[in-house]
Amino acid sequence: MSGTATAPLLKVSDVVMRFGGIIALNGVSFDVKPGEICGLIGPNGSGKTTMFNCISGIYRHSRGDIAFEGSSINGMPRHRMAGLGIGRTFQNVALFNSMSVRDNLLVGAHHRGTSGFLANALRLPQTRREDSAAYEGMDDLLDLLNLRAVADLPAGGLPFGTRKRIELARALIGRPKLLLLDEPAGGLNHGEVAELGDLFRRVRDRFNLSILLVEHHMALVMSVSEKVVALEFGMKIAEGTPDQVRNEPEVIRAYLGDTADAHAA
Repeated sequence: MSGTATAPLLKVSDVVMRFGGIIALNGVSFDVKPGEICGLIGPNGSGKTTMFNCISGIYRHSRGDIAFEGSSINGMPRHRMAGLGIGRTFQNVALFNSMSVRDNLLVGAHHRGTSGFLANALRLPQTRREDSAAYEGMDDLLDLLNLRAVADLPAGGLPFGTRKRIELARALIGRPKLLLLDEPAGGLNHGEVAELGDLFRRVRDRFNLSILLVEHHMALVMSVSEKVVALEFGMKIAEGTPDQVRNEPEVIRAYLGDTADAHAA
């Protein structure tokens, strides 16, 4: 269920992102509360993935502030985001194809280790304890995401829907507080999409995290989100509950264009 804390987990304030003369984000502000599932929607080119890349440190935005747990993360290198508690998946599944499913998941737990190179090389007790904790968390995820039967197979040869679940498991093994899901329904069949909403709620409740979801599949977004933020041409055009946003004239126009204007005339 949505968190009751007043302070947001993620706070995006007046963020601008320029690529040369192109403004991809133009003064976007919103927040995500602890325990909340927030949908980020908009037509192609509206700035959704650019916003994800700013939050996760892949891009450095041109102006504005992004704060996580009350502290600005502006300019923070992307390799530190997982350690802060920000995990993400990508539109195009990014796995190590020749590695097993188990090993792909262990990559996601790497930042949780505190032992150094020598301790790892000598297999000292601290290293063994960290490995044991990672494997314990991995076994839970293999069951939750129905991956145990393929755990020892190379990830590259598995069906696309399975690979999507592997990437989600890899993000979750890092124990994020905020999970960024970039078009998780892309490329999935109707049955796989239908299962996602329930899976996201179970993941949120099981791991006590917040989810920021970018998705073109509107039925999925509206069914699972407690709040929806709509972008168009890099600007926020609506924010509110799913019912409020789906009935917002600017959102209808952004998706239907002249058709909406013709019906209104």
